Amino acid sequence: MISKNQIKHVSSLKLLKFRKEFNAFVVEGEKIVEELLKSDFNINSLFATEDWLSNFKSELETKKIDFNKVSPKELERISSLKTPNKVLAVVKIPKISLPQKDDFNDLILVLDKIQDPGNLGTIIRTADWFGVKHIVCSEDTVDTFNPKVTQSTMGSFLRIKTHYTKLEHFFENDVPKELKIYGAFLDGENMYNHTFPQKGILIIGNESKGISDKIARFVTMQISIPAHPNNAAESLNASVAAAILMNEFRR
Repeated sequence: MISKNQIKHVSSLKLLKFRKEFNAFVVEGEKIVEELLKSDFNINSLFATEDWLSNFKSELETKKIDFNKVSPKELERISSLKTPNKVLAVVKIPKISLPQKDDFNDLILVLDKIQDPGNLGTIIRTADWFGVKHIVCSEDTVDTFNPKVTQSTMGSFLRIKTHYTKLEHFFENDVPKELKIYGAFLDGENMYNHTFPQKGILIIGNESKGISDKIARFVTMQISIPAHPNNAAESLNASVAAAILMNEFRR
């Protein structure tokens, strides 16, 4: 059984201001919640159907996770999905520090005002595929713990550390001065004419405006993804561009 206060609390976490206020977010779906149970994330409470609980009740009790048995109809009332799954968890937002010295020995992704939740979710999932462990986001990039973002990552948000900070401060104070900073631009150097290192920073800009001028000044090399001669598209989707460029770094 789910109370009115529980319904109100879970529903409120769809909004950023309440996620910040309660320091919590929502995770839905069997696959992602099963991965969640294996992770270091702290689960505040869990709502699941009898069918799901029959397989995981003992594990929840062992880990001392507060859980509630709910009907499919009750789950539908708190779900963000068009077709609610069997389980929903309320999870504590972890504290994540900015990349440390050793982290700069690998590729780090920087996102400058990515606003579409689907794009961010896909970027996180793709970063997971290519072994990128850190994504540094501008403060106006969509929230990682937005329900649409976490859902589209398919669980990859559990493994990728996403940081939100003032990017100017990050580049001025945290990034090693000798590290190469690559930026994706439509008129940059053809990526196929360059051999990429295993470490560095790759900046992906806003879906419609690209990398902002205040961040572009930190770029040491502008790169582009060449279009086919018969191309008629104006530009690539931000998540697609990020995937292609991450592939080049890892190739």
